[in-house]
Amino acid sequence: MNNANKLKIFNDPIYGFVSIPYEIVYDLIDHPYFQRLRRIKQLGLTNLVYPGALHTRFHHAMGAMHLMCQAVDTISSKGHEISEEEAQGVTIAILLHDIGHGPFSHALEHSIVNNVNHEDISEMFMNSLNQEFGGKLDLAIKIFQNKYKKKFLHQLVSSQLDMDRLDYLKRDSFFTGVSEGVISTERIIKMLNVVNDQLVVEAKGIYSIEKFIIARRLMYWQVYLHKTVLSAENLLVNILKRAKELAEKKVDLFCTPALKTFLYNKYSKEDFIKDKSILLSFASLDDYDIMASVKVWASDIKTDKVLNLLSAYLLNRNLFGIELQNQPFKEGKINDLKKEVKKSLSLNEKEISYFVFTGNVTNDAYRADKIRINILFKDGTVRDIADASDQLSIDVISKTVKKYYLCFPK
Repeated sequence: MNNANKLKIFNDPIYGFVSIPYEIVYDLIDHPYFQRLRRIKQLGLTNLVYPGALHTRFHHAMGAMHLMCQAVDTISSKGHEISEEEAQGVTIAILLHDIGHGPFSHALEHSIVNNVNHEDISEMFMNSLNQEFGGKLDLAIKIFQNKYKKKFLHQLVSSQLDMDRLDYLKRDSFFTGVSEGVISTERIIKMLNVVNDQLVVEAKGIYSIEKFIIARRLMYWQVYLHKTVLSAENLLVNILKRAKELAEKKVDLFCTPALKTFLYNKYSKEDFIKDKSILLSFASLDDYDIMASVKVWASDIKTDKVLNLLSAYLLNRNLFGIELQNQPFKEGKINDLKKEVKKSLSLNEKEISYFVFTGNVTNDAYRADKIRINILFKDGTVRDIADASDQLSIDVISKTVKKYYLCFPK
């Protein structure tokens, strides 16, 4: 293939035409590790509530890469030196930032691969790719790990105003149709600057940042923590937990080879590092493995009643009822529900916990204790958005809100 052909252009529904900036980026996108992201939905089971939410992690990674190119151009145009090598490094870092996500990432992390998080796996994939590409990802990995001298480059990849968040808010609001998440990525990026090696936003952009923080808050309650989405995700967590429990008892379950590897074994981070074949198995695990297995379990009455019932609920979108409130639920209420469900589904004491359970979720749109969003004023002073904002009481918005949920079959 001649090299000119690698700097391709693709059409993105959010930004229009997006071009691939470096040949190595084309080669990384072409790699099976990255192509797997086409088979992992960005928002898991959210499409059971918002039918349009079928976009993938592949879409999102490409969008974040596009925004990164814009951010690098903006910051360079304001006199801050970003070498060609650094620009390529930070572009690769954002492109691969989510490469370690498993299918239905949070459901998987809470049930099957529960002692290794997706950030660890992302790093392992990057190191593996770095070996394959003869060390060409050294700088990208340093930036990703925040070990590179220019700290603002890491902040573009991971902070409270990174290209990851800017893309997923805009993309998720587009595909769900929830207009509260619409933000002006272009304006925010045009207002970016660097002071003392820290990413800042020029004061002219303050309202766009306020809108971004509010959009994040609303998207959490309306999409990511929507109660029906929580119900569906918890149902999947319980399906996978039950499958894992049966696998530990050596019950022979139908599952795809990739899923079998993780259901029937318990791997630690060290195992992943020592045995390369585990990472390869993970690289072939995607949404299809999970759903193919759930489909079979939903029709398998013989193997296990609990797994069969839960799988059929999910497959037919017969989701659990869910209540959300600001205080923990009273024991009495939970026990009454358990008694009722136990009787109607003829379950035993241990099985009932898969059908009636409680938990909590938190929403923090802005955290002043993390890498802050700093605003740069005309006189050269820099202030945290929470102090600088005159429109909003950001400290109210940045309070962590905790809500408790109770799930039960309808």
